[in-house]
Amino acid sequence: MEARLAALLVLGAFLGSAANLAIYRLAWHPRAISPWSWPEPSAPPRRAWDRLPIFGWLGLRREASLYGAGFWVRPMLLELLAGIGLAWLYWWEVAQGGLLPPGVPRPLPADWLPTVHLEFVAHAMLGFLMLVASLIDADEKIIPDEITIPGTLVGLLLAAAWPRMLLPDAVPIIGGGWHLDFLHLASPDDWPASLDGAPQQGPLVLALFCWWLWCAALLPRSWYGRHGWRRAAVLCWARIVRDPSTPRLLRMALMGALAIAVVWFHGGPGWQGLLTALVGMAASGGFVWLVRVLCTAALHREAMGFGDVTLMAMIGAYLGWQSCLVVFFLAPLAGLMVGVLRLILFRDREIPYGPFLCLAAIFLVVRWQAIWEYTQGVFLLGWLVPLVMLACPVLMAVMLITWRLMLFLLAHLWERGRG
Repeated sequence: MEARLAALLVLGAFLGSAANLAIYRLAWHPRAISPWSWPEPSAPPRRAWDRLPIFGWLGLRREASLYGAGFWVRPMLLELLAGIGLAWLYWWEVAQGGLLPPGVPRPLPADWLPTVHLEFVAHAMLGFLMLVASLIDADEKIIPDEITIPGTLVGLLLAAAWPRMLLPDAVPIIGGGWHLDFLHLASPDDWPASLDGAPQQGPLVLALFCWWLWCAALLPRSWYGRHGWRRAAVLCWARIVRDPSTPRLLRMALMGALAIAVVWFHGGPGWQGLLTALVGMAASGGFVWLVRVLCTAALHREAMGFGDVTLMAMIGAYLGWQSCLVVFFLAPLAGLMVGVLRLILFRDREIPYGPFLCLAAIFLVVRWQAIWEYTQGVFLLGWLVPLVMLACPVLMAVMLITWRLMLFLLAHLWERGRG
């Protein structure tokens, strides 16, 4: 085990180096800070050992005149923490069985080890993607599609090929023992026969709807309602037709639909995993999109970027819709504390929300068993849960409108008092 952890520490440091490269290359304003990028023409010559994770940044301090004093500290710490984080995640998920109930025997049964290894790989991959997205969002308040779109596609592919990479749901067996299942669309209930693959047609329609909804959301569109809804619709359609990315998205939509139909035809666990990931993607992204639209209308300014929508859709493909409902309600707790501090210290009202979604997702993965044990009773309410999900954004918008009116009233009373 010690040798594995040491190897994962080194691998994590190299993954941190790859994350640094992606952070600086995929940003809106790319920079050649990573030693794996082509250096600036005025930069000092780079050496082979500059590419060593962690230690290479000690030599790259000589480029401080180009990027500012201390520019190397964050990427060096990122690589160090990535190495420690990957090794710790393996120890927690595989060696300790940290995502499973306390009653499951430790060390884990041999036939469970492939499943927990798949979960570890999926969570490490998701963590890498969220790390890159979070730091770009923190730097520039954008989340590039180059992260979230491939990340979502990989999540869907993994769910279809290895459905047990989804979060675990260990169920005790009457008479003793445990059955290791994965968090699927109907959890904590059993998987109903009505959601099976062929010849059931309803689940195929649901899967295609989720897939095409995500593809349609990625289309390049803009909405300018200043001159009326009709003109706005005409301009929106014109942009979709003329944009060079539209044909590529249409091809992706058709090829993806064909792949979904193939998995549906074969059925089995692969279909269960894919349908779970598709609904998780659509429900999570759609929920954040609804919050974005309603809160923007309530505040009369953009409340949340569309990158948060695609980020949440990616997280939903890996963790399922149940988890992402929890993530969305955990994220504001950290966001509120950090937002108040930034407002007091820096008078900054623009707070990137993506990092808090990612922190909440990491917290949920690490504390999965405790969170699922506490919340799974909620998901036994059946169709009441989606209704509550739809009601929450509406209530949030009403709350924001009320808060905005209160601030306006207080400001008015303050002006009158000064007058």
